Amino acid sequence: MHQDKRSLYYVGRALLLSLQASLSERSWQVEVLEPGAVPRRRRGQLSAGILDFSSLEFSADLRYLHELLASSLTGWVAVGYREDLEDATARGLIRDYCFDYITLPTSDDRVVDAVGCAFGMVALQVNTADDARDGHLEGEMVGSCDAMLGLFRSIRKVAMTDAPVFISGESGTGKELTAVAIHERSTRRDQPFVAINCGAIPAHLLQSELFGYERGAFTGANQRKIGRVEAANGGTLFLDEIGDLPLESQASLLRFLQERKVERLGGHASTPVDVRIISATHVDMQTAMIEGRFRADLYHRLCVLQLDEPPLRARGKDIELLAKHMLHRFKKDASRKVRGFAPDAIAAFHNYGWPGNVRELINRIRRAIVMSEGQQISASDLELADYVKVAPVSLAQARESAERQAIELALLRHRGRLGDAAQELGISRVTLYRLLTAHGLRADVSDAPLTGARPTANTSH
Repeated sequence: MHQDKRSLYYVGRALLLSLQASLSERSWQVEVLEPGAVPRRRRGQLSAGILDFSSLEFSADLRYLHELLASSLTGWVAVGYREDLEDATARGLIRDYCFDYITLPTSDDRVVDAVGCAFGMVALQVNTADDARDGHLEGEMVGSCDAMLGLFRSIRKVAMTDAPVFISGESGTGKELTAVAIHERSTRRDQPFVAINCGAIPAHLLQSELFGYERGAFTGANQRKIGRVEAANGGTLFLDEIGDLPLESQASLLRFLQERKVERLGGHASTPVDVRIISATHVDMQTAMIEGRFRADLYHRLCVLQLDEPPLRARGKDIELLAKHMLHRFKKDASRKVRGFAPDAIAAFHNYGWPGNVRELINRIRRAIVMSEGQQISASDLELADYVKVAPVSLAQARESAERQAIELALLRHRGRLGDAAQELGISRVTLYRLLTAHGLRADVSDAPLTGARPTANTSH
């Protein structure tokens, strides 16, 4: 069956005619690169490569080889004699950049098979990045779980209106990315998107940041400054961490939402402003309103349409999908070639609770890319080694563990007095004896009387 030609680079000085013939039979288009030559690569083209150590001089070719092998679009296979591995540079290049190493002498078919495997591995890595773009991307957000797909649908719906949107969710979940996605799908997409973090600006500066000031309004005001609200005219104003907005600024913002006009500090004229408001916070707004930290009338003007950003720990397989997307995005920061995540890293992704959500995931991956010394990022590189061995449990196992723990604590609190422990647990002493036996907490209960006896705890399983 006819196959399209695939590109292969041979780096060395002596490509055997028999190997070249075998490669051509398997539909490989071979380009011989003598050390120092630049490949005729088309942008985005996948390829395979053979690195012939038997005909290279490392002292002369080292810098060239590092630059050539660093491409993430070529799957490299190294060939050479056993003595070539005595060179530390050769071992480093094989470890960091090659999918396979074949000891000479060998058959041509062995080399060709390895080349095909290396090409396939590169194609898998590129497809992993493409998967994130294939129906799972909304702006810069990646996800395929039900919660994220529901969020994507909501984004597309609310983007078609001009009503205020309120985004709630824990810190680090990507609320600003959601706001940007709404803006970019709205009729205001060609107008400004202006963001302000209401919790990061000192209260005494927030008024002037929001609404601007005129020259001479206060000491140091040497020229007029347009506020963030006015700068967003025609577009979208994103008020991040709105729950931390001081009460004084809440009153000013409410007045703007009612009148749709701003008055710069030190000015006397009002300027009409047309903006769409998107707000976000991690604060529990119901509690904030009850405690008087946030105005209810302002909240109800801001929260016309509400979106909930799911925490990372609730996104299941999305954690791995997002991690691979971020690795593909930032792996250029690495000094060596990073090909993916080790199995223990994948396990740690799902066992860890991610209190910092997506922001923490990104930070851990970027640090691991730089600090990793292997081709795959491990749980240790992510500083999550303690979470590798956390095994998932069934509901029955969880109940059994909780029951055992409750019995142990009750016995401890009552110094082994079964009657008191049973009363605290809300069960009879006979039931407690039965549970002690079932959980292996007693070596022998047959000779223990039903009253007054003190149990002998045996916590071995």
